[in-house]
Amino acid sequence: MTTPRSMAIIGFGEVGQTFAKQFHAGGLADIRLFDILFADPKSIPSQAATGPWTKSASASEAVAGAEVVVSAVTAGSDLDAARSVLAALTPKTWFWDLNSVSPGTKREAAAIVEAGGGRYVESAVMSSIPPKGIRSPMLLGGPHAKAFIAAMAPFDLDMTFYAEEIGKASAVKMCRSVLIKGLEALLTESMLAARHYGVEADVLASLTDTIPHPDWTKQAGYMISRALLHGRRRAEEMREVAKTVAEAGVAPLLSAPTAERQDWAAVEGARIAKDLLKTPDLKRLLDELTAKS
Repeated sequence: MTTPRSMAIIGFGEVGQTFAKQFHAGGLADIRLFDILFADPKSIPSQAATGPWTKSASASEAVAGAEVVVSAVTAGSDLDAARSVLAALTPKTWFWDLNSVSPGTKREAAAIVEAGGGRYVESAVMSSIPPKGIRSPMLLGGPHAKAFIAAMAPFDLDMTFYAEEIGKASAVKMCRSVLIKGLEALLTESMLAARHYGVEADVLASLTDTIPHPDWTKQAGYMISRALLHGRRRAEEMREVAKTVAEAGVAPLLSAPTAERQDWAAVEGARIAKDLLKTPDLKRLLDELTAKS
């Protein structure tokens, strides 16, 4: 199996930036980038796109001739990203879908890519990209997954084949997100209410006794900060989670409201200094969130 020598990354947020840096460091010299926010030279993706890679004017331009296409967009743009590269796909193109969407959406994306002649690879990233980056654990699915894992072996990725059927790997990720993203929302509401009553320290102490963890204060700060930093992306993911739950015939009574809390976090996070979000301190976060405007 020949190791890919070129890559196009569609979506240049946190995941795209991490993948570009780490794959380049791993020996992949030909990396092309596209993000819809490149249209704004002041956007974060535009500012981050300077480096040893090629900034493209369109998704099709980035993908033309690339052996691997990484789709790392927000959940709501998953299908648009697949459609945007159709003209540039070839039978040798791997389309590596990292996005957190429902099994049904993954199947729709696969149908788009396969109709365009590409090879669709479902991927469910089973942890936050930091700190492991490209070596974060991933479950892969679909008829091309095994061959893709073999082709990418030289990069020492943590990829596990999960199922031939597209959607199974994503079902694992999305059902997990019911709990993980839901816990972020619950911790946020709990700590905001606790701060109002001046009892956050006692609530956290009780959590430590009930759900053992070495440092609930640090964990709460981290989880709340992740929602504040990535609320928009998480809200879109939680709508896909709600869709996943509904596809299973279960009413998404908790998943849907979690998306609303993540929407709130996106708005609040935009007004908080990024250095605080990247090195979170629970007390300071609560100070900021409860400050009177």
